[in-house]
Amino acid sequence: MYMFQEIPFWDRFKAAHSCGFRFVECQFPYAEDKARVAGYLQDFDLRMVLINAPAGDRAAGDRGIGADSARREEFKESIIDALEWATKLECPHIHIMSGIVDDGREDYATATYVENVNFAANLAATLDITILIEPINGHDVPGYLVQRTAQARAILAMIDATNVALQYDAYHAMMNGEDPIEGLRANFDVIRHMQVAGYPGRHEPGSGDYDYIPFFDACDMIGYGGVIGCEYVPASNTADGLGWAYRYGIAAAIT
Repeated sequence: MYMFQEIPFWDRFKAAHSCGFRFVECQFPYAEDKARVAGYLQDFDLRMVLINAPAGDRAAGDRGIGADSARREEFKESIIDALEWATKLECPHIHIMSGIVDDGREDYATATYVENVNFAANLAATLDITILIEPINGHDVPGYLVQRTAQARAILAMIDATNVALQYDAYHAMMNGEDPIEGLRANFDVIRHMQVAGYPGRHEPGSGDYDYIPFFDACDMIGYGGVIGCEYVPASNTADGLGWAYRYGIAAAIT
């Protein structure tokens, strides 16, 4: 859960339900109790639609280990952990972060990432779980391996699995100078999950210079049937900033 961080973790399920959300994401649930998370999802009629695979030591600067050839065994163990969580939570998607690579090592790191994603996809296929890759802009995460949509598509073409797809974040696209609607249209065939945030600033959609209404309309017109995650940093209280989503059935709970 990217939002509701102003309240304790276990209170966020009730808050999401009260505001009208039916689907939630949790980047890294691994420090919590798996059975309890599953129970809270059931209690509050929520479905977990996305988790990230473990991404290494974030406090030490890791932003994924999928492209690190020296950590292949750690990666394999992390995928088994992620699949256990996804199975318990009935979560259909796992995002594998590539990580940060040194200049000049991009080609070698890409080969490692492809190998590791193939490994994960083969295990996930038996569980009907889709592996996602996401471009993350290099302004926010310098040195991240997979930064642009075209790069992600090229990696998808190298992967020998049908259960690997694109996680398309409109905010990251705009940080790269890409038009989100054009990106949606051009990559609709491989998109299985999307995320949004205001641009610039990464606050509520529409809080910056970009009007998201045409983007959401385009999602409807093109027939996108997946979930759009709210991966933004609320400017203040999460519920108070949901005015942008009222037209989509999401709003602050009435008390």
